[in-house]
Amino acid sequence: MKALKIIGGVVLVIVAGLTVASFVSPTKYAVSRAVVVNKPKTEVFDYLKLLKNQDDFSVWATMDPDMKKEFMGTDGTVGFISAWDSEKEDVGKGEQEIKKIQEGQRIDYELRFKEPFEATDNAFISTEEVAEGTKVVWGFDGEMARPMNLMLLMMNMEEMLGGQLQIGLDNLKSVLESRESVIEEALVMPSDSTTVDSLGTI
Repeated sequence: MKALKIIGGVVLVIVAGLTVASFVSPTKYAVSRAVVVNKPKTEVFDYLKLLKNQDDFSVWATMDPDMKKEFMGTDGTVGFISAWDSEKEDVGKGEQEIKKIQEGQRIDYELRFKEPFEATDNAFISTEEVAEGTKVVWGFDGEMARPMNLMLLMMNMEEMLGGQLQIGLDNLKSVLESRESVIEEALVMPSDSTTVDSLGTI
């Protein structure tokens, strides 16, 4: 009986300690990373505005090749939703919605995670014209209710999430800089003014 009292006392101390820790620990987090893409801002923003294009550079989009995807609405407009469903626990199930677009400047998203846990986070991608081309910033911010916020003490969100954001941005830079822009495509087109009709005859 005495041993049970001791164990019970230890448990109470631990619970009390965790409760106090949850109230002094942060409940919110914000992480962002940036990259400079050697392309005009208009071209970069027009590409980023299409949520489906994240499949070409996002780390999370490649974590499960068998992931089921569903799209709802008109891409590149407010209200468009990209949903995913994976049997892999580290990918889970959820959806991302375009919530706001500041043309040429910023796109805001809402991420709604459904499995393996429920949470709602915010994300954004912004573009800024710089001397070298276009500065792209990709950021996430979220909130964990108490006592789940104790996980923020055990996870280095800045390093973990920031690293994945940076890989995605580096992929974005590679994808866009390897593509020919509209202007570049026009320059390499034949200058011959001869036209071909729809039947292929000149």
